[in-house]
Amino acid sequence: MRQQMPKQDPQTRRSNFTEVAQGFTAEQAQAEAKRCLNCKKPLCVEGCPVEIDIPKFIALLVDGKPDEALAKIKEKKSLPAICGRGCPQENQCEKNCILGRKGEPVAIGSLERYCADWGRARQGEEPASATPAPVKGKVAVVGSGPAGLTAAADLALLGYQVTLFESLHAPGGVLRYGIPEFRLPKAIVDYEVGNLIKLGVEIKTNVLIGKTLTIDELFATGHQAVFIGTGAGLPYFLGIPGENLNGVYSANEFLTRVNLMKAYRFPEFETPIRIGKRVAVVGAGNVAMDSARTALRLGAEEVTIVYRRSREEMPARLEEIENAEEEGVIFRLLTNPVRLLGDESGNVTTMVCQKMALGEPDASGRRKPVPIPGSEEELAVDTVIVAIGQGPNPILLQGTTGLALNRRGYIEVDPETLMTSIPGVFAGGDIVTGAATVIAAMGAGKRAARSIDQYLTRQKDCGVNP
Repeated sequence: MRQQMPKQDPQTRRSNFTEVAQGFTAEQAQAEAKRCLNCKKPLCVEGCPVEIDIPKFIALLVDGKPDEALAKIKEKKSLPAICGRGCPQENQCEKNCILGRKGEPVAIGSLERYCADWGRARQGEEPASATPAPVKGKVAVVGSGPAGLTAAADLALLGYQVTLFESLHAPGGVLRYGIPEFRLPKAIVDYEVGNLIKLGVEIKTNVLIGKTLTIDELFATGHQAVFIGTGAGLPYFLGIPGENLNGVYSANEFLTRVNLMKAYRFPEFETPIRIGKRVAVVGAGNVAMDSARTALRLGAEEVTIVYRRSREEMPARLEEIENAEEEGVIFRLLTNPVRLLGDESGNVTTMVCQKMALGEPDASGRRKPVPIPGSEEELAVDTVIVAIGQGPNPILLQGTTGLALNRRGYIEVDPETLMTSIPGVFAGGDIVTGAATVIAAMGAGKRAARSIDQYLTRQKDCGVNP
């Protein structure tokens, strides 16, 4: 039987920011690892974007060697503690697990988290990674989210002098500003960033590439290649009347204030954030669940997810939906906001919604929501959080001459090498694909690091000074 990870009681956790999932015990990890069939053709590996040797690391756990299991994971993945918590394993490695065909798949993500947490608990006891001296050249990495952190780590291990540029005052990208403390403690992000520094990577914060420095200036200061991993951080809005009322946030602003700027610890940190008694969150992805659950923890009495499709179409992980339900979040499905109303002071008071029905599938493959005439209804609200997705931040894109973009405004790259239209400039992660998963961004960072190494090696072999 699949082991169930212990969690905080819902009524307790909805009022604190302590991590919800508590992790496997050693006994649970051992019992779960023994469920692995050690298949001759491990389909789980095919489902992993970074191709971790999953049966091997699990076998090492069975043998009582968590240190070696962690080392095996780190051969392919730089951020195991983060991925063990945030990756959608149910749609990747665990989806392919043979045990899942007739029962429950091996809890691969939970076992990965166990190994990573085991190593973190023994900081200082782990043997230092063998890091080559930086003799191959100098590379700039723009953005310190999962793609940038992974590319920087892999390039450092390949022997490059790497400088990582971050526009905010602390590294981590979406891992720091987007994912709440109760899902990803920031001490873990700090730990993984610390490991990067141990590899020799230099991190420069408060540097906005495209404004503070340009891509051309990075090359002019000796960088031979550049990787862009700036993600998709420009929030989308509903485009409905009343969206400029007080108390209406984008999820990006809301979560950044809470996570990066520590609004949840006000007044210890001077970042106030207004949360009313009745909060509506528009959208049903992981960001919407994070926003709704955060609002509860900030003191909202009633939090409602408003989503225009049905439960089957909700893009959030099932685990996050269930956690939100357990904590008391209300779901109003097949419901679409059409306008917001406010009081004489400009504060939002009411969300006017229209009921929807599902029609034929649209471009996303999901059934298209169709308005039901005469079905408008009102929802009393004090705060509205819009979590319907985000696009590419235009600052770097507009400040870089010759950088080709696709019709959606994302960077266009060679699908094999991830090189952009500018020689020596590579890109990967959400800035190329649009909002996706942490592990997909990490996979892009790995591919880009390998491509940069091959590119600079060819340049050197041809006698070209890149």
